[in-house]
Amino acid sequence: MAWKTLDDMDLAGKVVLVRVDINVPVDEAGNVTDATRIDRVVPTVQDIVAKGGKPVLMAHFGRPKGQPVPEMSLKTILPALEAAFGMPVKFATDCIGGPAKEAVGALGDGEVLLLENTRFHKEETENDAVFAASLAALGGVYVNDAFSAAHRAHASTEGIARLLPACAGRLMEAELSALEAALGNPARPVVAVVGGAKVSTKLDLLGNLVGKVDHLVIGGGMANTFLAAQGINVGKSLCEHDLADTAREILDKAEAAGCEIILPRDVVIAWEFAANTRHETVAADACPADAMIFDAGPETLAYITSVLGGAKTLIMNGPLGVFELEPFHKGTFEMLDEIARLTKENGLVSVGGGGDTVSAINASGHGEDFTYVSTAGGAFLEWMEGKELPGVAALDQD
Repeated sequence: MAWKTLDDMDLAGKVVLVRVDINVPVDEAGNVTDATRIDRVVPTVQDIVAKGGKPVLMAHFGRPKGQPVPEMSLKTILPALEAAFGMPVKFATDCIGGPAKEAVGALGDGEVLLLENTRFHKEETENDAVFAASLAALGGVYVNDAFSAAHRAHASTEGIARLLPACAGRLMEAELSALEAALGNPARPVVAVVGGAKVSTKLDLLGNLVGKVDHLVIGGGMANTFLAAQGINVGKSLCEHDLADTAREILDKAEAAGCEIILPRDVVIAWEFAANTRHETVAADACPADAMIFDAGPETLAYITSVLGGAKTLIMNGPLGVFELEPFHKGTFEMLDEIARLTKENGLVSVGGGGDTVSAINASGHGEDFTYVSTAGGAFLEWMEGKELPGVAALDQD
């Protein structure tokens, strides 16, 4: 895929429309509680200003469903943006029309403007051509720096990219480069770790990965479904018994592709869903009928570690167990310790993404130790599933 970056664009004296994802959590007082996504916008804005461009930020916030909703105004985010940028940020009370045009026209060199929530207009999510043209009319260059919204064909992510000279921002560039290194043209062997509660939510992902990776570690509740499909009793564990045939099909597909599926060899079980409750480690096929599987056991971890030791590339989407509850975090955290060590000492290319994955990585203290951690949710998953992302495809205009 041929997509341009900020390095390929002449921005001097131009209004640069930048699609960002600053859909961040806020508390009841309107204070941003996690500014990670805002912080990741900073390099793009700084580079645009350094190249003589005038950044105009476009974004959504919440789900207003095409109507102005005061509590979903992006004005709420202004203080956090100003703190991250270290400078005042101007604000337009609409993203199109008079208010937007006037604010853009008054923008001086080195200044930054934030437009109001694009989703206050229903035409945004409909990818309406007229609405996209109204956005495009505000500037001379389009920069998409919102990989996490790139799986949506919306006016501000896809439509506008076809109307202006377009490129990827620094965050988008980093995401695409990391994912290309992990799945597009990776150094082998490649190990994928996929966890989570249900197989049903990751069927496309598993189906795509078995044809692309050398080893696939399956953990969490998903592993229980695969164990059950092989006739193993998983007791009262979370398990989708109705997907046994599907699990067997994935196992067969993996075998045909030469991909090793790694399932738990031993498991940590408990009798109630609670932290520090009574627990035992048993063989994967020895879960009592009244118990639940909460984590992978030490034998399983030892084998995963041996496989990781020979890997060149690692991609992770999901934990091995119920890492939120002690001591059932142990399997996931020990694996993350090893991934972090191999990344630092052996040059392992390690890429992680997805809500639970990012939470586990941060909780283990390894937020800075992966090669790349994606803040995207649905877009990261769809990329791993092998699907085309409209917001990325629209940048491929050469």
